[in-house]
Amino acid sequence: MAARVLRRLPRLKPLNRLQVILQHLKMSKHTDSTAEVLLERRGGAGIITLNRPKALNALNLSMIRQIYPQIKTWEQDPETFLIIIKGTGGKAFCAGGDIRAITDAGKVGDRLAQDFFREEYRLNNAIGTCKKPYVALIDGITMGGGVGLSVHGHFRVATEKTLFAMPETAIGLFPDVGGGYFLPRLSGKIGYYLALTGFRLKGRDVQKAGIATHFVESEKLPALEEGLIALKSPSTESIADLLNSYHVKSKIDQEKQFVLDEHMEKINSLFSANNMEEIVKKLKQDGSAFAIKQLETINKMSPTSLKMTLRQLREGASMSLQDVLTMEYRLSQACMRGHDFYEGVRAVLIDKDQSPRWKPAALEEVTDEFVDDCFKPLGNNDLKL
Repeated sequence: MAARVLRRLPRLKPLNRLQVILQHLKMSKHTDSTAEVLLERRGGAGIITLNRPKALNALNLSMIRQIYPQIKTWEQDPETFLIIIKGTGGKAFCAGGDIRAITDAGKVGDRLAQDFFREEYRLNNAIGTCKKPYVALIDGITMGGGVGLSVHGHFRVATEKTLFAMPETAIGLFPDVGGGYFLPRLSGKIGYYLALTGFRLKGRDVQKAGIATHFVESEKLPALEEGLIALKSPSTESIADLLNSYHVKSKIDQEKQFVLDEHMEKINSLFSANNMEEIVKKLKQDGSAFAIKQLETINKMSPTSLKMTLRQLREGASMSLQDVLTMEYRLSQACMRGHDFYEGVRAVLIDKDQSPRWKPAALEEVTDEFVDDCFKPLGNNDLKL
């Protein structure tokens, strides 16, 4: 009987269709390992895996164009209960946006210099407004664009390998991807300090600063992920309970004091000034080893970026995420029109001489009129969310 059935099978059309599907699946499995972003459903979870390990999972436009519609689809899908995002390679969650491509585009007036920021910020907003619980496993380097893929979601899980920074003022940019929203909402003036100096937070400190919601040891992440996938019809509460159960069991650096604790008083007073010149004056007057170190760091940054960033955070403190992203899109295009972004990228990422020649070279030379101009609406070119 079985033999007769098997002999008849090749003539059945449904089987031919099945063979085509199986062949296609084999092909997609084969190409998946080279795809820049992997999108899959496991149980009730939609899983986004950033898959450019050699580029530290840096985010490019084609990745954005795959992730954005998938989040929107999962958000509407009654069978998808949560979204998990992670990176491959063990070194980085996502080290930032594809700055080199943006630089090349901006120099020649290519549309990518508009499209990248426009679509990246739309993705940041989709994460910030996502109706499904969104869990970012920020294991490894998480900077710039990688922060934008994680910080606006419900849950951010740091590990001992997490390295967080918003280092944009060093390349003539500003802490975008909604930095104007989340940074001024951190405790005291921590956000202003991180934004202006690009200070790096590591491991548990990322959670203590309020950027991550939980801390879990890196080796426990696969088990945590399986636990999330196994949850039956998970709610925000049941996901939080599971994350909390891992968080309380994590022993690494449990007793360690927050790296900025001893400096918080100074950070809160020194970085509360209304303008950059005043911050610099306060740092000089303070004269402590900590203040002198911050002064040295700030002196290396783009004066234009510093002024832009301070105003971005001060205004963003009372804005919605949507209004912040609209403001940041205007700033991104001001940077594309300007000098310092290209010079910063040259000095830090291309020639690597670490000696950018900023124009203007001093804070006093960056006029209020120039900064005002960076914040002006772009008419029909404004970001629409």
